[in-house]
Amino acid sequence: MDFNPVDKLRVTANRKKVVEAVDRRSVVNPRQARELLAAVSYVGSRGKDGKRGERLVAFFASYFAALRPGDALGLRVKNCHLPQTGWGSVTVERSPPAAGKRYTDSGEVHDDRGLKHRGEDDAPTLPIPPQLVVILREHINRFKVTDYLLRSAKGMPVSPSSYVRVWREARRLALTPAQVDSPLAARPYDLRHAGVSLWLNAGVNAPEVADRAGHSVDVLLKVYAKCIDGDTKIMNERDPGFMRDGDGGDRI
Repeated sequence: MDFNPVDKLRVTANRKKVVEAVDRRSVVNPRQARELLAAVSYVGSRGKDGKRGERLVAFFASYFAALRPGDALGLRVKNCHLPQTGWGSVTVERSPPAAGKRYTDSGEVHDDRGLKHRGEDDAPTLPIPPQLVVILREHINRFKVTDYLLRSAKGMPVSPSSYVRVWREARRLALTPAQVDSPLAARPYDLRHAGVSLWLNAGVNAPEVADRAGHSVDVLLKVYAKCIDGDTKIMNERDPGFMRDGDGGDRI
């Protein structure tokens, strides 16, 4: 036989790729998000470099831009447009997720990778609201930041174990005991879900939200379908008149 019969075999996988929808119970509202950010600043004892949580307020405030934790850690001062008033923007170039020293080419805890679900050279510029502009400006001035925005007091990338510990303490400060035991903002990543959900519920069109979040529109709507609030009153107030007759009378 001149060929390997195994090469002729075709194996078809029966498993389908499952898109996991976000649990709406984990999504905080804007008031809860603000209270959690305030609580972060109270975490830790005060030293010469400030409280441990103070350095991470800007990290968790990436909620306002719905950034992934890795994308937030990759932000640099030169890529931030932070005007004195109004909206600003950030350009996200790289994402340094924590993979462990054994699994990175550099031997460091954090790897240097492109952005998830985007091309290798894709560096999106995302609009950020005035709240985040102010927080980032204060962070840069407070900690004399010149390059990467989010670093530890020793100048190292913030590890997941560090920001998760701060987040757990902040939840205990900001939430009720019942909420602490619930899925509400149980993980820092849930802030991203809250940010995307906020955009959708505010009426930002799905293609724009998908572009900001780095999703396809199809995946976006599947992932966040349960988090879109179908408020009848709001929809009725948005009614442009197509449900009424031209003379103003209601149709039957």
